[in-house]
Amino acid sequence: MTETVLDFNHVSKKFGRFQALDSVSFQIKRGDIYGLIGENGAGKTTIMKLITKISPLRTGSISLFGESTSNYQQALKRTGAMIESPAAFNSLTVIQNLKVIAKQNGIQSKTAIDDTIEFVGLSKKRKTKAKHLSLGQKQRLGLAFAILPHPDFLILDEPINGLDPSGIIEIRKLLYKLNHEQQTTILISSHILTELYQVSTKFGFIHHGKFIKEVTKEELDKEKESGILLDVDDVAKASEVLDSSNVKPFSIQNDHSIFVKDNHLNTGNLSQLLIMNGVALNGMTKQEGSLEQYYTQLMKKTDEGEK
Repeated sequence: MTETVLDFNHVSKKFGRFQALDSVSFQIKRGDIYGLIGENGAGKTTIMKLITKISPLRTGSISLFGESTSNYQQALKRTGAMIESPAAFNSLTVIQNLKVIAKQNGIQSKTAIDDTIEFVGLSKKRKTKAKHLSLGQKQRLGLAFAILPHPDFLILDEPINGLDPSGIIEIRKLLYKLNHEQQTTILISSHILTELYQVSTKFGFIHHGKFIKEVTKEELDKEKESGILLDVDDVAKASEVLDSSNVKPFSIQNDHSIFVKDNHLNTGNLSQLLIMNGVALNGMTKQEGSLEQYYTQLMKKTDEGEK
């Protein structure tokens, strides 16, 4: 049976009158890269702060590596985190900052520091003061702080913020290596959903402080809708033509649009079928399913359900 690294159980959190979290529950298993998805202010950072005890827990329970948040002893020693802005000493160089982190964690190996600097791609900046680093380089330094102690569980809040495309790809590769080579379990949030999809094995959706849904990557791929969007003059007639020609499944979007849930159809043959049967085709768009599309549709359904 796979070990439960994190058990987040019916946790609520208020800041004054603002309900940041409302009875949120989810679990993270060993080996997961768990992508936490939600709009700004949804509660993602609050969850991470509660896990690491930056913010006090008042309602609900949190268990990390089997230890209760009220009695963390070894659990936090096995956890690395980068939440919000990396807390570096601006007047110290990259290597000096990492020496401070090493000392705090009882790490005496100089090799460990050098390896970490190289791992996050800061070798050329090792003697540069933190205040002179770019935003992307500061993100790398923050990641270095988090992984230097070789944690079993890594918490990353927007780790690719400020990175250029090549930097984003590099961080993606780093997370893959951490997960596959060092068996690090990871909780990660990002507003760049295309990248979150690339690295995550499981996704949790949070909206206005409420946990909405959880899916594995495999389940998400099955649910993501890809297909062909048809813009026609007569939806009823077009539906009859598609049904009689066994072009299925499809759904009527509105009074002029039909979505055919099959991305492998020959669009030329499909347009010819409709036109030859007297349906005016105004447009045809091939759509690939995406995490962004899935998230947008999920939030739309959630908001409609709350009305």
